[in-house]
Amino acid sequence: MTDVQTAVLHELESTVEQNLNRHLETAKPWLPHDYVPWSRGRDFAFLGGQDWVPEDSPLDPVAKSALLVNLLTEDNLPSYHREIATTFGRDGAWGSWVGQWTAEEGRHSIALRDYLIVTRGIDPVKLENMRMAHTVAGYDADGRLPLQVLAYVSFQELATRVSHRNTGKASGCPVADQLLARIALDENLHMVFYRNLMQAALDISPDEAMCAIRDEVLGFSMPGMNMPGFQENAIAIAKAGIYDLRIHHDEVISPVLRFWRIFEREDFGALGEQAREQVAGFMTLVDERATFYEEKAKAREHVSA
Repeated sequence: MTDVQTAVLHELESTVEQNLNRHLETAKPWLPHDYVPWSRGRDFAFLGGQDWVPEDSPLDPVAKSALLVNLLTEDNLPSYHREIATTFGRDGAWGSWVGQWTAEEGRHSIALRDYLIVTRGIDPVKLENMRMAHTVAGYDADGRLPLQVLAYVSFQELATRVSHRNTGKASGCPVADQLLARIALDENLHMVFYRNLMQAALDISPDEAMCAIRDEVLGFSMPGMNMPGFQENAIAIAKAGIYDLRIHHDEVISPVLRFWRIFEREDFGALGEQAREQVAGFMTLVDERATFYEEKAKAREHVSA
């Protein structure tokens, strides 16, 4: 960790405390078991019932793919906790936030798994085998510096919120929609916390923060990308409009950059200015690529019609 990054983390301590207090005042506790339709559950063969068969699932293939990716991503919470605790520490306001965030995130995998097992939405044997493989592999932040971590989670929490919300809408199940909307509220509050801290970091050390933002915009990937079958599932999810390049550009990266007033700030030095130009160029490329995919999709629809 560089001396500059260490100094910024120390200077952010009061902002962390302010935003933690704001979060605790805003966040509304909820109970995962309230969102699970327990009356639809039945025993599996081990207890004298029947094991899962594909006909049991009320979900279409895309909804199953999206829920699988969302749940397995949430399952890696132990690794995420390790990474942010190592980056931000376990003492003071930072440590209090790490604990609060971890406890709130833990509800997500609990509720999603209970829903999918009770409704038999996904093969539970496949789900457990994939959970084991993905959690054993863990998640590695690749040595990100603290400001890079702050930038990354500002985008990633919003991306997760959008993915959960759109998955719920696409599920065709009112219970899943309600559950995922509730989880999305948590993710939004987490995004606001990290986004506010990154805004403060921009005021403290503009160039260092802007370079971190540049690194994470250009190199962004979802934390579950290394799970088995992620690419195939991601393609299906994108084609269904749950999370695609257009959504990533318009609903995740762009609004956060606007909040930070990245293209309006006048306090960057040479390094910060260069990083800002790189972000601007990259966003143009993403927009063009998203438009290209949209036009291809329209062309396919025209041919099929």
